[in-house]
Amino acid sequence: MKFFRKYIFPALYGLLIYFTVRLLHDTVIGERFWKRDWALNEFEMACSILVGYLGIALFDRLFRFYDRRWPVQFCYQGVVRELLIMVGANLLLMNAILTPMAAFTDDGLSLADIVDINVVPTLYVIVYYGIARTSTYLKAYVDNKVQLEKVTNEHLQTELKFLKAQYHPHFLFNALNTIYFQMDEDHEGAKRSIEKFSELLRYQLYDQQQQVPVMQEIEYLQTFIELQKIRSTDKLKLNVDFDKKLNGQLVYPLLFLPLVENAFKYVGGKYHLDIKAKIEDEDIVFRVENSVPNIKPVSTQTSGIGLENLRRRLDLLYPGKHSLVTENENGGFKAEMKIQYGH
Repeated sequence: MKFFRKYIFPALYGLLIYFTVRLLHDTVIGERFWKRDWALNEFEMACSILVGYLGIALFDRLFRFYDRRWPVQFCYQGVVRELLIMVGANLLLMNAILTPMAAFTDDGLSLADIVDINVVPTLYVIVYYGIARTSTYLKAYVDNKVQLEKVTNEHLQTELKFLKAQYHPHFLFNALNTIYFQMDEDHEGAKRSIEKFSELLRYQLYDQQQQVPVMQEIEYLQTFIELQKIRSTDKLKLNVDFDKKLNGQLVYPLLFLPLVENAFKYVGGKYHLDIKAKIEDEDIVFRVENSVPNIKPVSTQTSGIGLENLRRRLDLLYPGKHSLVTENENGGFKAEMKIQYGH
């Protein structure tokens, strides 16, 4: 393809200009060029081929100049500017070679010759520019889109890591605080808590940007719930119900935990706490309900940093494929999250 573009195409381009001019000229005066002296025809075709090679070389240099001088992006002003430069340079080339050629052949230079020599090559230049630059602009557009996607993805990954980094200190504080108070009352229980805590921490140290089977998340939640029960009051009435159909569905990790942690943190009043997860069509539905103290401000549980981070992570990981609804009524707090799971 490069060989054709460099060595064959310019000759064909020059001959196309020549035969178009000859066709227009011969149609007007009723002449047939094959009846002319073939030495004269060969001379004219040789000049036209020379024009083709010089013209294509000139256009390529202009394209490189455009790309160095101005940003490669489509805009009407840029197209007009480039095209005017190209047409002007082409007219100079055509009149430098084809006009003298026409003056010394046949009956000399006529007005029709001048019109043909200036109009026909200009039309072909416009067509050539459109084809050549369209591919350049299209490639630049695709490259810019790819670069934008890369930058956007890097930004989102950075934001996800930042949200995760905000969450970890909160988790560590709660877990260590639980173990600290347990050590004074139950050494063996504290050891078991440390084991559970190590399991939780080990899970969080894995790459949390990849999806995992939902069963792993459920096992993680069960371990977390066991750890939280240690520091909870005996008044707590806990009900945990995970649908057995939840098994191999893929989800992003650590999305359920903020709702559970939030519920344990604010549970009060009648000390009811329900944690449920099930399959509904193509969604995993995770629902948490907890009673709250009557003296607790209504907005407290709904405005924590944990829930705000969760909403943002859902926006990043499941755009348009999730919902998170929270409500505070009748002495209780409810949160329901739906996400479309992967297979």
